[in-house]
Amino acid sequence: MHPRVSPAVPAPRAYFAAASALAGTFVACTVAGVFSATVLLHAPTASAQAQSFPARPLRIVVPYASGSSDVSARLLAPKLSESLKQPVLVDNRPGADGRIGTQYVARANPDGHTLLSILTTHAIAGSLMKLPYDSINDFTPIAAMSVAELGMGVHPSVPASSLQEFIAWGRSLPAPLTYATTQIGGNQHLAGELFTLITGVKMTAVPYKGGGEAMAALLGGHVNMYFGSMASMNPVFRSGKVRPIAVTGSSRDPEFPSMQTFAEGGMPGLDIRLWYGMIAPAGVPRDVVERLSSLIVSYSDQPDFRAALAKQGMNPMPMTSAQFGKFLRQESTRYADIVKRANIRIDP
Repeated sequence: MHPRVSPAVPAPRAYFAAASALAGTFVACTVAGVFSATVLLHAPTASAQAQSFPARPLRIVVPYASGSSDVSARLLAPKLSESLKQPVLVDNRPGADGRIGTQYVARANPDGHTLLSILTTHAIAGSLMKLPYDSINDFTPIAAMSVAELGMGVHPSVPASSLQEFIAWGRSLPAPLTYATTQIGGNQHLAGELFTLITGVKMTAVPYKGGGEAMAALLGGHVNMYFGSMASMNPVFRSGKVRPIAVTGSSRDPEFPSMQTFAEGGMPGLDIRLWYGMIAPAGVPRDVVERLSSLIVSYSDQPDFRAALAKQGMNPMPMTSAQFGKFLRQESTRYADIVKRANIRIDP
C-alpha cells in the first residue's frame, strides 16, 4: 500500500522518486512471478513427455532404397505398432550413400517419433568422408536388432576348396585377384581389404550397382570371389554355381556345416558382419529411449520374430541402448583403423 499524501502539502521530489521506484519494482516482480508460474505450469517435463509417448504415428527412416537394407525395419514396424498402439511407418529416403536420410533424422525433433534404421555402414562412413553430421554424437542409440553373417564364395574355376587353399593360390599369382562389391567403403569392400591386410593376398575391388549385378559378375566368372550375406549366398551355394569357402561369425552355418568359419580357417580377425540397429536424434528423453529399447530387445525372445529373421538369413542381436552405444563406438574405432591401414578415402 502506498503512503497517503495530503494534497495541501506538496511531497518532496525525493519522496516521489522513491515511491515510483518502489511501485515499479512491485509491478516487475509481480509480472515476473506470474510469467514464471505460467512457464512452470505449461513446460513439459521429460517424465510427462514419456508418459504421453507416443502421441502420434512413428516414422522409421531407412536411408537406402527398399530391399535388403530395410528388412529389419519392416519386420520391426508391426511389432512396435502393436506394442505402442500407433501406426509405425517405414520411410525409405535413399541418396548420397545414406547421407540424405541420416541427415534428415539428425535434424528431426528429438521426441522419439522419428527413428533411423542403420546398418554396419553407419559406423564406417565417418572414416571415409566428411559428413554433415556426427555419426555418434548427433544421435541417441536405441537398440541393436539383428545380424547377418557374410559368406565368402568363389567362382568354380578357382582351384581352391578351403580358405587355406585359396590363400595359397592367391599368393602364387602375379596379378591381383578380383572381388565384387556393391559399395566402395561398404562392409563387403572392407572385408576384402581386411582379407588383404591379414593374408597379404593382393585383391582388387570391382564395384557394382547392387547385389544382383555383383552376383551376376561372380556367376559369369568376371570376378574371382564375392563376400555376400548368407541369405544371398545360400541359393548359389546349394546350386553349386558358387563354391563356399568361409563364413563370418562364431559358428558354422547350419545349412552348410562343412563350410569353415574364418576363425577356424586361421583368420579370427576377419569378423566383419552385417548388423542392423535403431537410433534417434540426440536429445530424446531418457524414459522414451528406455521404453523403445526394452520393447525392441524383448522381440528377440519371440519365436515368430526370430523365425521371420531366420527367413531373411539373420539372427537376433539384442542390445540395449547403453550396450548399443558402446558397440557403435567400438565399431567406429575398429573400422577407422581398417580404413586407415588400407588407405581408403571417398570424396562425397
